[in-house]
Amino acid sequence: MQQNEIIDKITEEFYWFHRHPELSYEEVETTKRLRQDLQAADIKILDLPLQTGLVAEVGTGKAPYVALRCDIDGLPIHEASGLSYASEHEGRMHACGHDFHISTVLGAAYLLKEQEAELPGTVYLIFQPAEEAPGGARKVMETGVLKEVQAIFGLHTSPLYDVGTLGIRAGAVTASVDKFTVTFHGKGTHAAHPERGIDPIVMAASFVTAAQSIVARNIDPAHPGLISITHIESGNTWNVIPESSWLEGTVRCLTADDRKLIKKRIYGLAEGQAASFGGHAELTWYAGPPATNNTPSWTEFAAEEARKAGLTVEPAPVNLAGEDFAYYQEEIPGAFVLVGTGKSPANHNPKFHVDPAALGPAARYMADLACGAFARL
Repeated sequence: MQQNEIIDKITEEFYWFHRHPELSYEEVETTKRLRQDLQAADIKILDLPLQTGLVAEVGTGKAPYVALRCDIDGLPIHEASGLSYASEHEGRMHACGHDFHISTVLGAAYLLKEQEAELPGTVYLIFQPAEEAPGGARKVMETGVLKEVQAIFGLHTSPLYDVGTLGIRAGAVTASVDKFTVTFHGKGTHAAHPERGIDPIVMAASFVTAAQSIVARNIDPAHPGLISITHIESGNTWNVIPESSWLEGTVRCLTADDRKLIKKRIYGLAEGQAASFGGHAELTWYAGPPATNNTPSWTEFAAEEARKAGLTVEPAPVNLAGEDFAYYQEEIPGAFVLVGTGKSPANHNPKFHVDPAALGPAARYMADLACGAFARL
């Protein structure tokens, strides 16, 4: 295919993927469509134990190995974008640009296939399931397919930038993401006789306030971080102090040390606040992906390749959203880049949208990253 044909093809596929979003680990039709597209272009699909998603390869089948990654799942959001190609599935939407990511890496695959005879190594093309779960990256890593990969690159849409602008930064671009739940155990009683019980609602309220002191007083003021308690449940009527209260929340930060400290302090405060009222706390921690960690040398390279392609490069903003591309970066050096897709409501907003005009430049850029990486390796 010529470049114009490739752009037309991936634009057509982008519309299809946008109309047919599937949730994490349910990306059956998305995977089927990708298989059809790749097989039609004679691109090899690896035989891996993945229920959804896939990994393809272009090149010699030998070292050196470079990887390009995209994610393929949608979100449980009702679309309100007004687009002519809006989601056809009620309550599901590609509200984070994964349809754009799929189409971009598909385009890079086509471009690399056109020059396969000149490639000095192998490019793995990762169409990863369940980024939003999160954890799909771990499923891919567990197959062992990437054990010899020497550099990996990923992209994400950004509604902050115009088409033709990239956000690139060394180090953390997105935050570590942890979830926690706390159950405060007290002693139920009549609301008119609180002295005969132990109020778990007071424990929870005290903890909610105290937890904010961790960011304010325990971590370096120059380090971004947050603790958000987002869900509280307790009791079922107006005149009874209940036996227990329950809450859940999330922790976001950019350094491993801050992550450990915040976890330790949350445990201490939950147990301490409960004990101070005569009760006790039961806390469960769910560790999500770490912070992304762009390798300085590969970040500089990614910026150089962008400028060569005539793209504008700006420092990526610090972002406390999560991204499971970070799991790859725990083992493989590389860079995660923000691609301007036109000004829009935020990711995960029902009116989020991207400009398809960004597809062609983004696909060429990702292909350039793979080719340029071989020269560096």
